[in-house]
Amino acid sequence: MQFFFEVLIGGLLAGVMYSLVALGFVLIYKASGVFNFAQGAMVFFAALTTVGFISMGAPFWLAVALALLAMVALAFFTERVVLRPLVNQPQITLFMATIGLAFFIEGIAQLTWGANVHALDLGIADEPIEWLIGNTGMNISKFDLVASGIAAALVAVLAVFFNKTRTGRALRAVADDHQAALAVGISLQRIWVIVWMVAGFVALVTGLLWGARNGVQFALTFLALKALPVLILGGFESIAGAIVGGLIVGASEKLAEVYIGPHVGGGIESWFPYVLALAFLLVRPEGLFGERRIDRV
Repeated sequence: MQFFFEVLIGGLLAGVMYSLVALGFVLIYKASGVFNFAQGAMVFFAALTTVGFISMGAPFWLAVALALLAMVALAFFTERVVLRPLVNQPQITLFMATIGLAFFIEGIAQLTWGANVHALDLGIADEPIEWLIGNTGMNISKFDLVASGIAAALVAVLAVFFNKTRTGRALRAVADDHQAALAVGISLQRIWVIVWMVAGFVALVTGLLWGARNGVQFALTFLALKALPVLILGGFESIAGAIVGGLIVGASEKLAEVYIGPHVGGGIESWFPYVLALAFLLVRPEGLFGERRIDRV
């Protein structure tokens, strides 16, 4: 039972990190109604920009500040060059635009800072918490606990932002209907800049945490794929869904690897969440917290 709880807690902590990845997608989807394929590239760009400035001799805090400015500049560029010409276009057009944006961001990042793998030290040791080992016998990583706490705090702040502020309500209005939002005086351009800036900040935090764990490398772009099962389970429009979906995915993949993996040859942690998401689509395709869409015929 002790080992079970150790695996479960480790999976839940990883799930909070997955929620942070999914949160970037939720933000863009709530403001534009389109899946942002470029979110993984934004994570890679933010992390690589940070370590790039550090390698030039900048202190960590200054490197993070400069990377945040770069994400703000990226938000203005995206709104002006990519989104503004596509107002009221079909969602598939916006989706294809984010695919092109993803390749552009990846290319700019590697052209500017190179394609080498970089280590990133946040000052958080990836070692077991001695107090837990001594009192419970469970081996829980200090880095996992701190990173999950940071991710949970960010998710909570953004949940309040979307549900309690005027800007948050405007974001939801823009997602529902561009023309209606414009008719009541909501600036579509301003809202899109804000949401891409917030998504850029989320990408920066995500890139720092995952980069410190796995190294800052091109593989960070594939975090977008890891977020898909989370979004399918929780719903594309819900911050709460991103949290719950991340916890389900994190816990289920760890438990499946430990208890089912040995019977099927192991290595199922990487694909089990997608099987779970596929099964969930058959039962509730809109996700746990997604809105049921009713079309009149």
